Amino acid sequence: MDQEQFRTDYQEVLRTRGCSTDIHFKELLKKIKTEVERRQQLCVKSAERAALVKEAYKPLHKELYFLQDSYLAPEFLKIVNYCRSDGASEEGLLEFISPLAAQRVYRFPVFSRKFCEELIEELEHFEQSQAPKGRPNTMNNYGILLNELGFDEGFITPLREEYLQPVSALLYPDCGGHCLDSHKAFVVKYAMHEDLDLSYHYDNAEVTLNVSLGKEFVEGNLYFGDMRHVPLSESECAETEHRVAEGLLHRGQQMHGALRISSGERWNLIVWMRASRVRNKLCPMCGNKPQLMEGRGFADGFTDDAQTGAFPNMLCVLN
Repeated sequence: MDQEQFRTDYQEVLRTRGCSTDIHFKELLKKIKTEVERRQQLCVKSAERAALVKEAYKPLHKELYFLQDSYLAPEFLKIVNYCRSDGASEEGLLEFISPLAAQRVYRFPVFSRKFCEELIEELEHFEQSQAPKGRPNTMNNYGILLNELGFDEGFITPLREEYLQPVSALLYPDCGGHCLDSHKAFVVKYAMHEDLDLSYHYDNAEVTLNVSLGKEFVEGNLYFGDMRHVPLSESECAETEHRVAEGLLHRGQQMHGALRISSGERWNLIVWMRASRVRNKLCPMCGNKPQLMEGRGFADGFTDDAQTGAFPNMLCVLN
């Protein structure tokens, strides 16, 4: 889209936001260009920080970086074992997990309490270190990108491939739950005098897992609406309590947010799971056929079909 087309398409919206003159428009374009360039460099900057962390940071609980069944709740292991079994179905799975008031949102135990406590200790130890830290996204000012800390290969990837995909395949086959091939994982922190809540939004994901790690906190329920294309005025939101060591699984494009905590401190582990087979057709963020550029790591989860997978992890330049 060129500048004039952009101005034509968004003229009314821009005017309501105070962009009514040529000078205002030029200033806006400059800001947009700066933000696009920042986003295009995210993977490079993240890789640079990850290399520095690997060299300089000494983990407190080194064993946590490699997933073990002992870290997982027995109830979760039963769920996964059922999903892996012959003849497993969505109806059968719902005998193990109950749907919540919010449409197609499910809650179930994921980790042991001991694991959650030790992971928070590790995260706090990292925060107190001098190692560089990238923040999860523009909405969360406090938190940690788990790939930069070194959790991707030994922990998050096997968690997605071996445990979460079998569950997602039964619950969300229409959203790519059966073909999740990349992810972005991070931890967010809510505390007094820091981030207290999270406004209504959708995720850059096909399926999202949100696990409450602790610590002690009051209020801060999550709320879910309809899918992104449904206006808020036409949606009924349903609140859901967040319980320590339990996860909420939902479609990434489902609108949701977090209410304010009134006291205490809460850490949440978020896994945005992505299916390139779905997002290659339509970018979930810009709503267009993705225009791709090569990225690092899992990037934004696109694959370049034209190159027969030569660049398996791509960015959408329109995002």
